Amino acid sequence: MRLFVSLTPPLEAVQTVADAVTELGRVPGVRWSPPHRWHVTLAFLGEVDAVGVPPLARALAAAAAAHEPPRLRLAGTGCFGDRVLWAGVAGDLDRLSALAAAVAHAGRSAGAVGESAEPGEQAYRPHVTLARAAGRGAGGELPRLAEQLAAQLAHLSGPTWTAREVQLVQSHASDGRYEVLESFALGGGSP
Repeated sequence: MRLFVSLTPPLEAVQTVADAVTELGRVPGVRWSPPHRWHVTLAFLGEVDAVGVPPLARALAAAAAAHEPPRLRLAGTGCFGDRVLWAGVAGDLDRLSALAAAVAHAGRSAGAVGESAEPGEQAYRPHVTLARAAGRGAGGELPRLAEQLAAQLAHLSGPTWTAREVQLVQSHASDGRYEVLESFALGGGSP
């Protein structure tokens, strides 16, 4: 199973950005991600055998319990090359980065190899993926869209939310669906 670990912002925290994306409408060569799928990836774990999920879940529960919940908000936009259009994340970034490092370490210690969520990106860059290029050479529109979104959102500061749990998510390649397998409370709460 293809797994990643993430935080999911509540709908009210992403609504302003979702409204701005809706205003942009359909763009040839761009595949928008629906807001109900928006998440902040902490670690991409890659393919994990089903028998590896229980020890992974235990390691993730311990990592989550050892970290206080970060307060976050969406802020800014940008692109990863010509493939991904994203909204940035602001707030308790030191706390968020420490949590991401702990989650990645927990994954490795439980035998999940993992890999960078965005190939070529080494440092943790918290973001929410808004859109992807829908084919070779289709990403030329993404930088323009990032500029348009930045202009629309420049005067707005997204509402903050407190991330209270970490989610272990399975990505189903066959239909693009995400399935939350388990959630783990942050800050010493019960898993």
